[in-house]
Amino acid sequence: MLHMNPMMPTRLDELEEDLQSRRLRAEAEGWTGEVEGLDITLTFLRAKKDETKRWSRRPAVYLGIPRPR
Repeated sequence: MLHMNPMMPTRLDELEEDLQSRRLRAEAEGWTGEVEGLDITLTFLRAKKDETKRWSRRPAVYLGIPRPR
């Protein structure tokens, strides 16, 4: 069974806030390349957040204990 760390969604929220503040600063400073890089990172981070939400809604499946033949 795959276990998800219960702290993961909270940590991803913190990372998103940090990236958004860094993006605002980069935009204010005119760092175009940095803004593009942060946009890509934010896209992947949001995809990971969606994935963790899907995993948390799925019920656990018991597969049993393997037995030697």
